[in-house]
Amino acid sequence: QVQPVESGGGLVQPGGSLRLSCTDSQHTFAGYAMAWFRQAQGKQREFVAALRWSGGNRDHADSVKGRFTISRDSAKNMMYLQMNNLKPEDTAVYYCAAGRPPWGLRSDTSLYYYWGQGTQVTVSS
Repeated sequence: QVQPVESGGGLVQPGGSLRLSCTDSQHTFAGYAMAWFRQAQGKQREFVAALRWSGGNRDHADSVKGRFTISRDSAKNMMYLQMNNLKPEDTAVYYCAAGRPPWGLRSDTSLYYYWGQGTQVTVSS
């Protein structure tokens, strides 16, 4: 089983950028759907973006389309979330997750089996 580990969070001003990374040094993500979720304080965990590791499918939540981009580097077993034009409402703990959901249910948190510990992203001036 995979054990995702996130990195790259931090404090950034509105309009700034961050790149989050997710990897597992022991197990490949091949065969999984990989996703980013986030959870703001006092709110439910919400879908941000997903991709199929072994295919071309990618998707982003409407709230981040045009600002965030999910990508992967198979050779390095790394997944990324490039976040541009960050807004205060993007402040949350961001989680990397792995699972095998049907692509039509890619935003369903209950279908992801393996989760990272999360990385804090704070957007504030």
